Amino acid sequence: MIHNILNDKPTKLFIFLASFFVANALIAECIGGKLFSLELLLGRQPEPFSLLGEEGLTYTLTAGVLLWPLEFVMTDIVNEYYGPKAVRRISYIAVALICYAFLMFYMAISVPAERSFWIGSQKEAGIPDMQAAFMGVFGQGMWIIIGSLVAFLVAQILDVWVFHKIKKATGERKVWLRATGSTLVSQFVDSFIVLFIAFKIGRDWTWQRVLAISLVNYSYKAFMALVLTPVIYLVENRIEHYLGKNTTAAMKAAAMSNE
Repeated sequence: MIHNILNDKPTKLFIFLASFFVANALIAECIGGKLFSLELLLGRQPEPFSLLGEEGLTYTLTAGVLLWPLEFVMTDIVNEYYGPKAVRRISYIAVALICYAFLMFYMAISVPAERSFWIGSQKEAGIPDMQAAFMGVFGQGMWIIIGSLVAFLVAQILDVWVFHKIKKATGERKVWLRATGSTLVSQFVDSFIVLFIAFKIGRDWTWQRVLAISLVNYSYKAFMALVLTPVIYLVENRIEHYLGKNTTAAMKAAAMSNE
């Protein structure tokens, strides 16, 4: 049985894609507690601007956005060859493992810290309390976790739906339209939901602030979706080379029939 699985190229490809998808989602959630300046990353000083009446906005983003664009590329690839049921299945697995990971993080935070050495072991590096640092890195707020997970699931389901609606209308043509179009729609919803749950419900932000920051975040995600469009073609080309034209054509047809 295991030899048949390991020798079947479509199965091996799915295992690789699913593993990368789940790992990428988990890593993005883990590093999401860090905020960074996109302007400084690009070698420019932040220049605050206003949007919808909200002043002092800059491109301050969570580090998780470094990985999420790749996640939606992977969604489109899995959708193209294995269908929406496969995307939903690996999305549920990703959410379950993220929940498990955060449960383990909170357990690790709660166990008594070793005080004779570990607590002050990094004082020379500027970290006087390792327990506080550990809690700050891994102890993300519950509303942020809930918002991120709900936004991820809703965006995934929406991405699948839009992708197949476009593909039904265009057939095998215009890969860029269904891949980029589905990502643009799902990322807009994702950007709003996570801020609404984490900060409107969790911290009572105003609607004005939620919408303004959602649009700032979405502009980055939309730009990255366009930039990464050629990656879809590159990956599909490599998959066709790996599996063969007949196999990939059969997989795409089965993916559409399994909607």
